[in-house]
Amino acid sequence: MSATAGKVIKCRAAVAWEPEKPLSIENIEVAPPGKGEVRLKILFNSLCRTDVYWWDVKGQNPLFPRILGHEASGIVESVGEGVTHLKPGDHALPIFTGECGECKYCKSEESNLCEVLRINSDRGVMLSDGKTRFSKNGQPIYHFLGTSTFSEYTVLHAGCVAKINPAAPLDKVCVVSCGFCTGFGATVNVAKPKPNDTVAVFGLGAVGLAACEEARVSGASRIIGVDLLPSRFEQAKQFGVTEFVNPKEHNKPVQEVIAEMTDGGVDRAIECTGNIQASISALECTHDGWGVAVLVSVPKKDAEFKTHPMKFMEGRTFKGTFYGHYKPRTDIPSVVEKYLNKELELDKFITHTVPFSEINKAFDLMLRGEGIRCFICMEE
Repeated sequence: MSATAGKVIKCRAAVAWEPEKPLSIENIEVAPPGKGEVRLKILFNSLCRTDVYWWDVKGQNPLFPRILGHEASGIVESVGEGVTHLKPGDHALPIFTGECGECKYCKSEESNLCEVLRINSDRGVMLSDGKTRFSKNGQPIYHFLGTSTFSEYTVLHAGCVAKINPAAPLDKVCVVSCGFCTGFGATVNVAKPKPNDTVAVFGLGAVGLAACEEARVSGASRIIGVDLLPSRFEQAKQFGVTEFVNPKEHNKPVQEVIAEMTDGGVDRAIECTGNIQASISALECTHDGWGVAVLVSVPKKDAEFKTHPMKFMEGRTFKGTFYGHYKPRTDIPSVVEKYLNKELELDKFITHTVPFSEINKAFDLMLRGEGIRCFICMEE
């Protein structure tokens, strides 16, 4: 890797030239990292719903051409000026949110947000100079979430790179960089179910199943999975789900159904769909006096949360969380260690595998609602 440090690297990338059109595998140029930046060689990706959401840009601000991708793993190829916590050869996870370590949020034990490196889906350039590090024949190609991992090489702010144990298999821990931690952390760090608690999880995609997994690990007595796709229930049993509720199969609000099932409501509810009505249902299906509901997925920009104030006055709590309340550089290495110590199961999240040249198949699978995570191998 030292042979490429400080030089432009030519490599393959899956470029989104316009919304909703198949990604195109292109030979692009990746510039060296600037001050405070890191260039990673990406080895593995897994497709996240967020990539699809910004690819079809429904209700969003379009920014193309762009290189998507944010749930991945790789090896540090080179570092820019001032980077001291990483060196070439380090195994690392790119994270779509960062940790500068200096702002009031990073110094707070109560937040994992960062004033400098907080997620910004509209920004397509690097912070240091307002330019991209990607180009093709002189045409700039925009970044995505500060990660752009659908490229064999990518450049990130150093605060968005978590150094991990080189013993960790990169093809398994790539899911830690987004989906797994988002759901698992929302449960263990925010909802905090106790042994024998009842838990409801809205949405049984990868994030929701990670929330179920932590509820199982915590010793929940019942885990109620709520989803519109009955086909997901059998798969969800692997993650501890004991009962399944499809809102379409009932003639009353799903929160009432769950309250009747659980003698007044569940102890904890985690919302992982991004649907505002599901968020309301998550709060209202919790038990009065002590119920806690956690909002994980992002609703539409114009969504309005409406419930009666008595739902809160009766002792319910509604919380929001971002990336499972994990600080990227501080906490993620320990999550990987737990996997190495067999305290966590990650393998079962990967249900499909495709080579990088067939990345569009991963999009097709997700759009059809098949599987949990599709693993994309960059080296073929």
